Amino acid sequence: MNKEKVLALLKEINYPGFSRDIVSFGMIGNIEIDENTVSIQLKITSDNEEKKQELVGGVKEKLSKDFENVLVEIEAFAPQQAAHTHEEPKAQAPSPVGEIDKIIAVASGKGGVGKSTVAVNLACGLQAKGYKVGLLDLDIYGPSLPIILGFNGQPELTQERKLIPLDRYGLKVMSFGFISGNETPAIWRGPLVARMTEQFFNDVIWGELDYLILDLPPGTGDVQLTLTQKIQMTGAIIVSTPQEIALADVRKGADMFAKVNVPLLGVVENMSGLALNGTINDSEGGPISSGSVDLYGENVAINEEGQFDFVLDLFKRGGGKKESERLDVPLLGEIPMTPDIMASTDLGEPIIRKEPNSSSAKAFQSVVENLLSSLK
Repeated sequence: MNKEKVLALLKEINYPGFSRDIVSFGMIGNIEIDENTVSIQLKITSDNEEKKQELVGGVKEKLSKDFENVLVEIEAFAPQQAAHTHEEPKAQAPSPVGEIDKIIAVASGKGGVGKSTVAVNLACGLQAKGYKVGLLDLDIYGPSLPIILGFNGQPELTQERKLIPLDRYGLKVMSFGFISGNETPAIWRGPLVARMTEQFFNDVIWGELDYLILDLPPGTGDVQLTLTQKIQMTGAIIVSTPQEIALADVRKGADMFAKVNVPLLGVVENMSGLALNGTINDSEGGPISSGSVDLYGENVAINEEGQFDFVLDLFKRGGGKKESERLDVPLLGEIPMTPDIMASTDLGEPIIRKEPNSSSAKAFQSVVENLLSSLK
């Protein structure tokens, strides 16, 4: 067993709450091997004793199959200025950003649950209430804002090499897609992702904002780690579909935010059901003026014009509510699957703005209202 093989084993250990390993985080210092004994220097910035012991235990468990003795030395480290004090070095606390009052992350445990659609409609809903709102697309794997907002521009650069956000629907907007090109897949290593994420806060002229909404990539990775370490966030919203396979990843995301002390503001259940409406006609083609009809085993009322509204339960509706109760956070809203949401998204104008009086828009407006209530 040599150092390279030891490092390979340590790469199988993820930092608690994240999908990235402790080697790529730069947490492994000196490795010394003496016959059946291995000594590992573990660099940890966290003051959390439980997290330290979890990491030490993970290292010992991983290497104990190949060594009789596994010695782990914890080295606390922080920015260099801390080395001149007599206090134990500590990790740098997350910092507020300029003139931004509240920073809210919209996250999901997995892709394809409609996180970006929720983030954009949430931002537009806040803007419609008179708030100054920014929208930042940090999804490096598939930046969606250029499509959902119907434009793809190039931000201007000032003489001080600061980026000016683009304006769309009264929002200040920035996206990875504006930088990398929406048609080009981003293949970036962790350190570059971390630097780019920081630059979107430090090198963008956001100005005075009441809210900055962050559209995060799915999962728990480099972007999330950078944000929780560097940026002082107000809280996070988790978007999920109702079925169990999606809710399992909600729990992982919620645990990640809890471990890094970012408040969970609530859960949004997207694709909550398929909204159906129509008219029931009689045998002569005229509308049935009253009564009910059986649809998929449910008795659905028909109004005087022969019209009905019905939500078909496709994905075990109600899973988001149960999960929010388990997490002891609000269920901010249930967004149905409707053709108008899909059409407005493809056209580049969010439904909450395009058809504000529609039932779909009102579902998003309810999310906005519930979020504002949870922030009081």
